[in-house]
Amino acid sequence: MGHADAPKGLQLRSLIKSSNELELSLVEIPTPEPGADEVIVRIEATPVNPSDIGLLVGAADLSTATQSQNSAGPVIVAKVPDGGMKSMAVRLDQSMPVGNEGAGVVVRAGSSEAAQALLGKTVAAIGGAMYSQYRCLRAKDCLVLPEGATPVDGASCFVNPLTSLGMVETMRRESHTALVHTAAASNLGQMLNRICIKDGIGLVNIVRSQQQENLLRSIGATYVCNSTSPSFLDDLTRDIAATGATLAFDATGGGRLASQILSCMETAINANAKTYNRYGSSVHKQVYIYGSLNTGPTELVRSYGMAWGIGGWLLFQFLQKIGSEASRAMRQRILAELKTTFASRYTRTVSLQEALQIEHFSAYTKRATGEKYLINPNK
Repeated sequence: MGHADAPKGLQLRSLIKSSNELELSLVEIPTPEPGADEVIVRIEATPVNPSDIGLLVGAADLSTATQSQNSAGPVIVAKVPDGGMKSMAVRLDQSMPVGNEGAGVVVRAGSSEAAQALLGKTVAAIGGAMYSQYRCLRAKDCLVLPEGATPVDGASCFVNPLTSLGMVETMRRESHTALVHTAAASNLGQMLNRICIKDGIGLVNIVRSQQQENLLRSIGATYVCNSTSPSFLDDLTRDIAATGATLAFDATGGGRLASQILSCMETAINANAKTYNRYGSSVHKQVYIYGSLNTGPTELVRSYGMAWGIGGWLLFQFLQKIGSEASRAMRQRILAELKTTFASRYTRTVSLQEALQIEHFSAYTKRATGEKYLINPNK
């Protein structure tokens, strides 16, 4: 139920219809009266992350996307192929809000002391439905940004910072000493580089162009391998040997890259082997797939012995596993280094209406490395 004095707000919704059609539109929704321990945040910055795009477009064929208009603003429509409908079954004909994280200013607060203390504060939160002008959130789920930090500074202070810290924490907990990361020129990849440089951790970066290699070297990256180079596998083996990396995080998912990384790890390890072992080295090599930039099958060419593993890695499952105390410590580090280690850079800032204009929609759904969009719902 909306409050008489509370403004209505636009929210971006994603609907996949049983007629094989994706529809993205803006819906005006009432702003609820906050409960005792809740606040209303006017959202002023929310990023377009790959995980957001997954919910936003589902299994739609984006080459069929067209734009029309209704009373609230632009509408994007695209076809969903028959083959993709099965995976969409649980969300058919449900209008779903989008946006994992964001930041803004608390404009209303419930009666509790914790909620009242947030009134007027600039906060960040993760909780879904952030592509909204106003968002009702629990006070305890809001992270107060440091003095002088803007909503733009805090917009991406959960998903990418926690993911990059989570990768390093996974490395430590699983007794590895260095990392390999793919699609490494991304916003997340740049963050991971800054963490590893600051913490003295060896990091091998895999990129897809000379421009991306130049970008990472400009921020201090030592080991950068270009997968389009004829010497890629030799370069990767050399850098893995130099760092001793036995753990990799792969954002591509499909194709042979995960397998190639394992092979290069095995070659690097065996370079110093004193005796032959027909089962390969006894050093465990691990690749975690955490993204799907390549939606094709993951191909394994088993040239790396028997001591290896490939699995999936998800941030939210990892945070549950390590518990609230460890998660809190990670968030405190993010706040302390918000404008340095965990700073995000954006290609463009758009309004909710502009986010549904076909030229912007086509740009951010490409998921191009290093091109990150920010939505300001109140622009």
